[in-house]
Amino acid sequence: DAELAARILLDQGQEHSVETPHGVLHVTLHGTRTTRRPAILTFHDVGLDGKSCFSPLFKFDEMQEIVKNFTLIHIDAPGQEEGAAAYPTGCYKTFETFDFPSGSFRTVIGVGVGAGAYVLSKFTLANPDSVEGLVLINIDTNARGWMDWAAQKLTSVTSSLSEQILTHLFSQEELSANTELVQAHRDRISKASNLINVELLWKTYNSRRDLNIDRSSCTFKCPVMLVVGDQAPYEDAAVECNSKMDPTTTSFLKVTDSLTDQCQTSFLPAKLTEAFKYFIQGMGYMASSCMTRLSRSRTTSLSSSYSMDGSRSRSRTLSQGSQGGQMPPSPSQTMEVSC
Repeated sequence: DAELAARILLDQGQEHSVETPHGVLHVTLHGTRTTRRPAILTFHDVGLDGKSCFSPLFKFDEMQEIVKNFTLIHIDAPGQEEGAAAYPTGCYKTFETFDFPSGSFRTVIGVGVGAGAYVLSKFTLANPDSVEGLVLINIDTNARGWMDWAAQKLTSVTSSLSEQILTHLFSQEELSANTELVQAHRDRISKASNLINVELLWKTYNSRRDLNIDRSSCTFKCPVMLVVGDQAPYEDAAVECNSKMDPTTTSFLKVTDSLTDQCQTSFLPAKLTEAFKYFIQGMGYMASSCMTRLSRSRTTSLSSSYSMDGSRSRSRTLSQGSQGGQMPPSPSQTMEVSC
């Protein structure tokens, strides 16, 4: 009974309300606390919370090898957790003031999607010694230009909040197909009890400032893996971000499927799991980890390349066969992968 109770607690997570200098954050912690390894800290996208954004990915079978070796912390943006009370007008925190509880963890590996990727990037720039690695999915580091601002103003008049957020989460092709996943997100967002808070977060994200990423100044001091879905709304922004990053510490992964699908469906998280495992191994953790079922069942070509000022480039193919035993890609080079 005690073992069963422990497993249930580990699966459901321990929920906490944590006071920070800028307000209360809802935090869900999975696993046992240990300071020997960094915690994996996640931050979700607009229209989602930690559970809906990351649970399908981190509950994926092949991800369990990672989960059992690290403490997993899901942070909900203020007021985004289910059942949260509405924030008074003018009291919602901007992205300039978001902060994270350090707790008993000396360092973290950040995993953020969309707005969450932006928030984690800001946190890392302000606290470089607290972050050992970053996985940024569908990142846009740029502030909205005047054209984007005007288009957003027009859209806010002609479209409902749920439709606006859907155009942020999905490509036009996916919206036109109106898949079950799109319908599920539309239904969940439109019926959310904390819809006022969702709108506040949406407005806050749209008023974000430019992060001023610069390759020459090596803005991030830790390894970074950029991930974007093919034809995703922020594909161009992620590619631009990659061009501004330090190529010696940056990996760029383009996935041919929707990144929302990657987190939400039963098979596709294998691709993210494989890439995430390589990323962690490149940081010096889980060196003896075995290959996932995906890489054992098929052969994938990983093409890595880098360029400095456009004058030098190199390409190398790494084949993952059923034999295993390959060395994981090192974060010492930019890696462009399509899978």
